[in-house]
Formats: sequence, C-alpha cells, structure tokens
Amino acid sequence: MSYNISAPDEYLAITGMGVHTVKITKAAWVWPFQRCMRFSVQPHDYAMDLQAMTKEKLQFSLPVVFTIGPDVNSRGANTNLPDDEENDISGIRREDRGDALMKYAMLIAEASDGKTSRHGTNRAHVENIVKGIIEGETRVLVSSMTMEEIFTEREVFKRRIFRNITSELDQFGLRIYNANIKELKDAPNSVYFESLSRKAHEGATNQARIDVADAQLLGNVGEAQRKGEQDREIAKINAETAVQKTEREIERSEADAKLHTRQAALNRDVDIARAAARRALESKDEELKRDVEIKRAAAEMERLRAQDVVRATIVRESKQQEADAAAYEISADARAKQDAVRLEADAKAYLTRAAADADNYAIQQEAVADVVRRKNEAEGIEAMAEAYGKLANAFGGPAGLLQYLMIEKGTYVELAKANANAVRGMSPKISVWNTGAASGAGPSGQRDETEVMRNVYQMLPPLMTTINEQTGITLPEWQFGKMQAGMKAMDNDGTNGTNGTH
Repeated sequence: MSYNISAPDEYLAITGMGVHTVKITKAAWVWPFQRCMRFSVQPHDYAMDLQAMTKEKLQFSLPVVFTIGPDVNSRGANTNLPDDEENDISGIRREDRGDALMKYAMLIAEASDGKTSRHGTNRAHVENIVKGIIEGETRVLVSSMTMEEIFTEREVFKRRIFRNITSELDQFGLRIYNANIKELKDAPNSVYFESLSRKAHEGATNQARIDVADAQLLGNVGEAQRKGEQDREIAKINAETAVQKTEREIERSEADAKLHTRQAALNRDVDIARAAARRALESKDEELKRDVEIKRAAAEMERLRAQDVVRATIVRESKQQEADAAAYEISADARAKQDAVRLEADAKAYLTRAAADADNYAIQQEAVADVVRRKNEAEGIEAMAEAYGKLANAFGGPAGLLQYLMIEKGTYVELAKANANAVRGMSPKISVWNTGAASGAGPSGQRDETEVMRNVYQMLPPLMTTINEQTGITLPEWQFGKMQAGMKAMDNDGTNGTNGTH
C-alpha cells in the first residue's frame, strides 16, 4: 500500500480491486491488488505534409500542424462523487461515461506494460492514431471539393477539417487545441501551383503596365485641366479680391464717420457727468464738514462731562482705597499672626514626624541589616558545610577530615605541648606488679579458675596508692579497707606471691 501523488501536468489511472472500470484522480492510496499508471496530459504538436487529390483529380501537398492533447475539461457525470457515494441504488457502481481522461488512459494503456507508463511508447502510439485520423479525414474532405473552393473558401475548409477530426478524436478522449493550415504546395512531378503562380505573375505584370499607361494618360490630361482651372480660379479670385477691397474701403470710411460721431457724443456725456459728479462731490463735502463739526461739539461736551465724572470717581475711589487699605492692614496682621501660629505648629508636628520617621527608618534598616547578616552567615555556614562535606568525601569520611583539620590547624602539636606542660616538674613513679606465674596452673597441675580475679584484687591496692600519690584522689575508707583485707587474705593463702617494685 502506498500513497501516490501526480505532478501538476499528470493524472493517475487506478484499476484493480474496488474499481469497476478506471479511476482517474490526482492523488490516491494504492491498495494491494490494484495498479496505478501515471500519464501526462500535456498537448503535443503534430506536423504533417499530406498528399491529397481534389474533385478535379488534381494532386497537391497540404502542410498542416495540429496541437492535440487530452480533454481535461470533459470528466464525466460522477467525477465529483466521493468514494462512498459512487454506488447507485442497485449497488452497482456507475460507469463514468463521457470521461475523456478515462478514454485516454485506456488508449495509452495498450502501449504500456501494465506496471509503469513508458511515455515514449505511449506518445508514438497516440501519434500514429492521431496522424491516421488527420490524414483520413483530410483526404475525404479534399476529395469532395474543387481547387477553387479550397482557395476561395479557406476558412470554411479549415472549420470542416476541425469539425470532422474533432468528432473522431473524441472517442479517444482527445481534443484539438489549435489547427494551422499552411500554403498549398505542388505534389511531386506536378507543376500546377507553379503554373498558376507564373500565370498570375505575368497577368499581374501586364496589368501593371496597362495601369501605368492609363495612369500616365490620366496624369497628363488631368495636369492640363488642373492648370487651366487654376488660371481661371486665380483670375476670378483677383477680381473678387479687388471688388471686396473697394467695398471694405467704403465700409471702413462709414465706420470711421460713425466712430467720430459716437466719440463726440461720448465726450459730451463724459463732460456732463464729470460736472455733475464735481457738484455732487462739493455738496457731499459740505455735508460731511457739517456733520464733523456737530460730532466735534458733541465730543467736546462728552469730554467735559467725562472730566467731571472722572474727578468725582477719583475722589470716591481714593476714599474707598483708603478704607480698603486700612481694612487690609488689619486683616493682614490677623492673617500674619494666624499664619505664624500655624507655621509654628506645623514645624513642631513636622519635627515630631521626622524624628518618628527617622527612628522607624533606623529600626527598619537595623532589622534589614540583621536579616542580611543572618542570611549571609547562613549562606556562609551552608557553603562551609558543603565544602566540609566534599573534603570528608575526599578524605574517606568524617574521621579522615577530622584528622586532616587537626593536622592542618596544629591540634596534635598543641595537645603534645599541653601534655608536656602538664607533666613538667612532676616526679612520676613507675610500678610493676607481678601476680605470679603466667601458666595459670596450681600445685597439682590443675588450672585455678579464681586466679584471674585474685590477680586483679592483688593489683588494685598498689594502683590506688599510686593514684593517690600522683593525683591526690583518695578512695572511700570503707572501700579501700575492704581491698586491703582482701589482699591480706590472699597473701595468707600462699598460693601466689606479690612482688612490687616502686
């Protein structure tokens, strides 16, 4: 099982288990017992030089170029159905009738080996079929037409070929994308088109000569006619120009007379208008002067009245200002006293708050410093413990670390010095006790089980005496007396002798 994906210009044709005819798709899972063929849908050009014969039994060569490829736009009725909806009511899967790609896949499958698509073999197979269709349909169509019809009805001829070939290619899922019919040529051992071309060339040459002569004749006659007409038109134009010039002079004189008359009337009207305007201006000037004097008198009156009002206002405002100044001094003194009292209270409150804030800040800083110090000590102890742990691991355990630290710090040297200082000036006594034979056997050769205890009791009295002499420690009398009595009892037994050397 594999998942196959086609290229943009390809399709997949799948047959086998679960596929009734041929499944055409762009991508699909290929299951066991299925075959997948990959085929291209690119169109190709088919160029041919067809040998055909017209209705008049005239042979010629017809060069054509057709662009033909699979019809990707004709995909059948059930192309868009999903796989679970491709079954009809009777349970039989419908054939995808009209699917051009399915027809084309069946066509190229005949030239493939059933496993992989050999594009070269497929293309040759399709090319043979296409060329056979084009040649057959073109010959049939040409045989029903005359040479003149082929020449004069070239577009109709092209449409008929296109229609006939398309109907044949449709059964293979192919279509014509473009058809190009070139110029007709003579078949081998035929000079038909060459003769027609020569005839047309000669006819065109002769006709050209006749046309040149006719053109020259028409040119000479026309030139003379045009010259005479030109002279007549020039004379006519000159005469009309002289008449028109005279008429223009008369009209200009009349226009000048009218202009002078009109100018005189306009000058008179302008003088009258100027005099009227001058009188109106003088009258208006007098009125303006009278109005100015009236307004000047009114302004003087208002000025005098304003002076009286200003004097009274100044007196009233000066008295008001004196009263306001006295009231302001009183209120200013009161406000100054209130402000002084308030400032003094604010200063005391501020000093109290500042002192309290300073104490609080000092306490907070001390607490923060203590926390930081304790934290640093804890971190130092933790780091030291970690370091000692690593040293203990390096020296084989805590005992090895203890020995290393005692050696490093000189503890053993200090202990030796302390021990030396402790015994300096002392007169130590050395006592050696012999509790008898080490054999452990009695007179009869038998081992005495009480020998060990007896030896211990014999050793203790002189040991205690030595301790008393060197350290000053004295055992209780009752205990020490019992030991002496026990030692004497042992001496009386005569079993072992005690020898002491001090």
